[in-house]
Amino acid sequence: MEVAANANPPVCRVVDYGKYRYEQQKKQKEAKKHQHSNKVKEIQLRPSIDPHDFSIKLAHAIDFLCEDMKVKVSLRFRGRELAHKEYGFATIKKFVEDCGDWATPDAPPKMIGRGISAMVSPLPKNKRKANPRGKVDIEETEKAHAAHEQEHADKDPHDDVDHVEAKTENGEESKFSNTPSDKLDDRAQA
Repeated sequence: MEVAANANPPVCRVVDYGKYRYEQQKKQKEAKKHQHSNKVKEIQLRPSIDPHDFSIKLAHAIDFLCEDMKVKVSLRFRGRELAHKEYGFATIKKFVEDCGDWATPDAPPKMIGRGISAMVSPLPKNKRKANPRGKVDIEETEKAHAAHEQEHADKDPHDDVDHVEAKTENGEESKFSNTPSDKLDDRAQA
């Protein structure tokens, strides 16, 4: 194997080729671990979608976009709906416009077979709005939970129990109890 081709004379080393290939594959696998792979989530719409269903699907898409995932918006026509493609294009266009604060469309919506599809990519984190549903990062939640557990780990679980003192009819203080056997004991003493 040639180590330094530009040296005078060129430097070469004798190596075990199988071991060399193994090490190269190992380096490639390690490099793949650090690469960011884009996930694509799909949101399916209908031409005559209810406004509430539309807002729910929009909220899901915004969640995906805030987690740096691409979103494929697809709309399928059934039966005679294909005669009015303009409703489908209007629905997709409205969806993409409503995602505008979190994403940009990769291309205009396209008619493919009996459906329309469009792909939207998330904006960079510093240019997009925060998630309106206030979803927090899972790692932040786990850190907060661990801090809470650590805070309460040293505490005795019996310290939270309040012992309530109550005055009886004759003015004596007694511990409050709500068990049937304690009532029997009080009657026996009287």
